[in-house]
Amino acid sequence: MHKAGYVNIVGSPNVGKSTLMNKMIGEKLSIVTSKAQTTRHRIHGIVNHDDYQIVFSDTPGVVNAAYKLHEAMMSFVESSLQDADILLFITDIFEDEMNHKETLERISRLKIPVLCLINKIDLGEQEKVFSRIDYWKEKLPNAEIHLVSALHGFNLDVIWQRILALIPESPPYFDKEDISDRPVRFFVSEMIREKIFILCRKEIPYSCQVEIEEYLDEETIVRIRAAIIVERDSQKGIIIGAKGEMLKRIGHDARLDIEKFVDKKVFLETFVKVDKDWRASEGKLKKYGYKS
Repeated sequence: MHKAGYVNIVGSPNVGKSTLMNKMIGEKLSIVTSKAQTTRHRIHGIVNHDDYQIVFSDTPGVVNAAYKLHEAMMSFVESSLQDADILLFITDIFEDEMNHKETLERISRLKIPVLCLINKIDLGEQEKVFSRIDYWKEKLPNAEIHLVSALHGFNLDVIWQRILALIPESPPYFDKEDISDRPVRFFVSEMIREKIFILCRKEIPYSCQVEIEEYLDEETIVRIRAAIIVERDSQKGIIIGAKGEMLKRIGHDARLDIEKFVDKKVFLETFVKVDKDWRASEGKLKKYGYKS
């Protein structure tokens, strides 16, 4: 008997969705920063075993759309509610109320197993944790409530056992050697974007998109040419920084992560170009892979 299915992770921005997925699959596929809306795409991470294949799906945080980009991000959330075999709805002890009521109502009506994971319990008082349990029991009466710390791996073994018990019988959806349905280029671009989120402030990271223009996998080295796309000339100057220092830092820090990921020496060339108001353009969102 072989089991396979989609385990989709949904929740508000910054509650720990990407940290959870990375822990569950044992690989850093989703980028993680302290800023909200870091994840923009739907990212699949695949765990293979002789008897099962679990396809985890990380999604953007549920938001009220302010840009065309946000609408595209919410479409990824919508699709994850439609094709899930098991839904992991993740919240944390600091979230008093989910800010997107329509999504919460959709989740409450799902006929599939829903596991409500209250994350970051290591950061709160016991009384606060109990109040969150009572709140989510009322909001999602059909869901299983579990307390976890994704960062520290607390209780994730229990979540694994529940997933394996609930996942349906099915042949595998992907080749058993795959760890994701995304190409290496995608993860390289995400690693560069992560460094922009970490090193740059305010609106700058949200205005950036990274495109891999060249990826040459040679015998002893991988040569990468990456374009950092911004919306305005002023943002270009900030990304480059005084005497090019910020761009150098972004490239240096990203290269170290990319070398670990591809297990080979990397030569990374980065440059910045302006694509005015790309987040508000349907055509440009399609060009950058946010819409089909």
